[in-house]
Amino acid sequence: MSMDAFNDAKAFLQTASSKAGVSVYDHLSSVISTLLDERPADAVSTLESISQRLKGKKKAPGSSIADSPALEKAFVVATSRAALFTKNEDDYAALDDDDTPQPIADVVETSKLFQDAGIGLGAEESFRVMLALKKLVVEQPVTDVRFWGKIFGTEKDYLIAQCTFREGEEPQPEDAEPEESTPPAEEEEEEGNEKPKSQFVAPKPLSAEEYGSGTNKYVYFVCNEAGEPWTQLPMASPAYIVTARQIKKFFTGNLTKPISSYPPFNGTEADLLRSTIAQISADTHLSPLGLYTFDEDEDEDEDGGRSSYITDEEYEGCAKSALLDASMSGWAHHVQHILPQGRCKWLNPAPPKEEDEDEEDEEEEEEVEPETGPPLLTPAQEDPEVDGQPAWSTRLTMPLNPAYSAVVASSNTWPGAHAVAFAKGKSYENVYIGYGHRFSSEPYSPPLPPPTEAEFDVNETVTETTDPSREEEEQYEAEQAKNDGEDEEEEED
Repeated sequence: MSMDAFNDAKAFLQTASSKAGVSVYDHLSSVISTLLDERPADAVSTLESISQRLKGKKKAPGSSIADSPALEKAFVVATSRAALFTKNEDDYAALDDDDTPQPIADVVETSKLFQDAGIGLGAEESFRVMLALKKLVVEQPVTDVRFWGKIFGTEKDYLIAQCTFREGEEPQPEDAEPEESTPPAEEEEEEGNEKPKSQFVAPKPLSAEEYGSGTNKYVYFVCNEAGEPWTQLPMASPAYIVTARQIKKFFTGNLTKPISSYPPFNGTEADLLRSTIAQISADTHLSPLGLYTFDEDEDEDEDGGRSSYITDEEYEGCAKSALLDASMSGWAHHVQHILPQGRCKWLNPAPPKEEDEDEEDEEEEEEVEPETGPPLLTPAQEDPEVDGQPAWSTRLTMPLNPAYSAVVASSNTWPGAHAVAFAKGKSYENVYIGYGHRFSSEPYSPPLPPPTEAEFDVNETVTETTDPSREEEEQYEAEQAKNDGEDEEEEED
């Protein structure tokens, strides 16, 4: 190679790149210098990694990438997860005491049972969830914390924790006085031109059940990722539950997002999520039949049902064959059924008014028939079929090792809901992992709007007048003119 060709080649290699701001000549010099300094055993294999490492240390002119921290999703997630592994010894002392009853269910152990059946979050995420639940107990006045499940979203997912408030920390019912609504100012109307006034009175929404009963027996906290702050969901509302049964929406992971649907859902995604949790819990939370019983010393509710139960101390367990029975005769619902009105305990939407002797011609009001549903601890074999298929499917977690296997019951009504029983039916767990949608064999279509109401009641007294002819109009106009002339003469006299 001639000296001119050599100088041309060297000049080409020393030309700086417009993007990186570094020439090939300088980069190769840095790579060779690093190889000579480190002297790796396999220099050929490490050549590319050294080149990439050196490129990462360089930055283009005007770039701020090297000056600012990486805010990518992986970096943010890693930062939130790192907080799970740092703890204050004073805050976690009670949780680490073996003699103290643990306020958190053992998520890691139960996840292994579900994992044997191909269900769950995996060992790593289950461990992170357990650490996040510990963080929840430290930050919030809750106990009896268990992992309810995970609902997938289009942008972010929801990790859901089911809890009860500690004694003395329960939310107090608000004694809100009804606001006096000021009637709108009436416009002055000319005599004989009065507009008809609407007699419609909107029905009052049903009140939500108090904390510790019905759909609000537990309180729920959610977060998008283990390590992020927990957010308490609002109480379940009957109106939201009724509407949530009629719509089908994918969650986004944003609790404040408004819901656009028909029928209209006036709440946010947090209200829809809470309504969905209430429905899934009432329909799919199972326990082995006979594990729970009613307290004989406790009186029945006003409607004749029961809202609580106790563990049967005489329960000796059950065989796996009973739990595997396809009829589901070995399982029972331990969560109250939600009535069509959106409550577990029926509430009269039109309570009888107080009698007033001064009122006459009082119309007799029709009595509202109370809604009823299956009572607490009803066997799962009474669940309705799903499009001609059984409501539940049962199987062993490890068919090849049945002696040490647990029994799993999977819901066909809510795909993703599972119940596992082990230790001869003396222990069980429930979990839900899915999109929060009820199964349907047909594509979803919104319900039709209600039929248009008639303008007025058509009966025998309502008749349509015939239009007058032109001759009749002229005769009427002549009579009116004659009457007007007579009135003017009388005034002159």
